[in-house]
Amino acid sequence: MNRLGTVLVVDDEVPLAKVVASYLEREGFQVSLAHDGPSAVEHARGLRPDLIVLDLMLPGFDGVEACRQIRTFTDAYVIMLTARDDETDKVLALSMGADDYIVKPFSPRELIARTKAMLRRPRTPSEPEPHPVLMVGALTVDPDARAVTLDARPVDLTRTEFDILAALAARPRSAFTRRQLIEAVWGGEWYGDEHVVDVHVGHLRRKLGDDAAEPRFVRTVRGVGYGMGPG
Repeated sequence: MNRLGTVLVVDDEVPLAKVVASYLEREGFQVSLAHDGPSAVEHARGLRPDLIVLDLMLPGFDGVEACRQIRTFTDAYVIMLTARDDETDKVLALSMGADDYIVKPFSPRELIARTKAMLRRPRTPSEPEPHPVLMVGALTVDPDARAVTLDARPVDLTRTEFDILAALAARPRSAFTRRQLIEAVWGGEWYGDEHVVDVHVGHLRRKLGDDAAEPRFVRTVRGVGYGMGPG
């Protein structure tokens, strides 16, 4: 059987972790399990999985801290499992570098669908065609090097933050809906809360020192979504 990729499932509810693993294995994924924060980081470092399903509430240290540590050495996709449909939990998960979140209880089929959609999202262009360096005022975006500088100083962005910025900068006169940004960054088959875009844009603005009220780079287009350039 052709393996679709390697997935690390981290949840202290061992029966739930095993059920999730069985569904993923049935679909052709190679699966490893961990049940606390420290072992999640250890497994992620040794296994180098393509995707991590990470519970927010873990013994040892929680999923937020595990995600923070994991992000220091891998850009594996992370889907955070949260026990409450709480905005604070979502913001915490995304702020530490999670790519998506699912609220418990959830359907294993929904998790499988999101996993497949996320792993179909290309990490790099399939054909290495050169892209022009994009400039908006003092901000420079280099799509090929995946590098951003502001006033000639590098800006450290997550993969998702960079992809949103690159999509906006490539068409600076356009207004993007959240759905258009999701299709450009996550892929057309991604589904979930479209306001996940707002969280990543908020982090992006903070790293750029941008003010939503008087934007220099990322502006809010009322009733539509977001655009590039001053408002």
